[in-house]
Amino acid sequence: VQLQASGGGLVQAGGSLRLSCAAYGQSIGSYVVGWFRQAPGKEREFVAALTQSGSTTTYAESVKGRFTISRDNAKNTGYLQMNSLKPEDTAVYYCAIVRTVYGSSYLPLDPGRYDYWGQGTQVTVSS
Repeated sequence: VQLQASGGGLVQAGGSLRLSCAAYGQSIGSYVVGWFRQAPGKEREFVAALTQSGSTTTYAESVKGRFTISRDNAKNTGYLQMNSLKPEDTAVYYCAIVRTVYGSSYLPLDPGRYDYWGQGTQVTVSS
């Protein structure tokens, strides 16, 4: 499976961006979709994750209420809608997927649990 993340860019504080994660080579219908980010000099951190069906989500406290994760299995694509962006959201954002049992509500926060990763897309929020 190959993942391609896109949609990053430069935005002013308070603005919005929508990241996309397109999958190629295999359906992502059996996978949890996760988003992570990594700022310069910092470790990669969890942002959000979504179950196969899209019925269960989890978010990092720092983005809760501002970011929304979603997926369109028919388009084999995951999304991260980011609103009310802050300068501290500046980072390279990565999408990742991990296969789980169908119907499971398990949403791993540890990046080491994920099987496939996209190449990352830069998000820069200016103050």
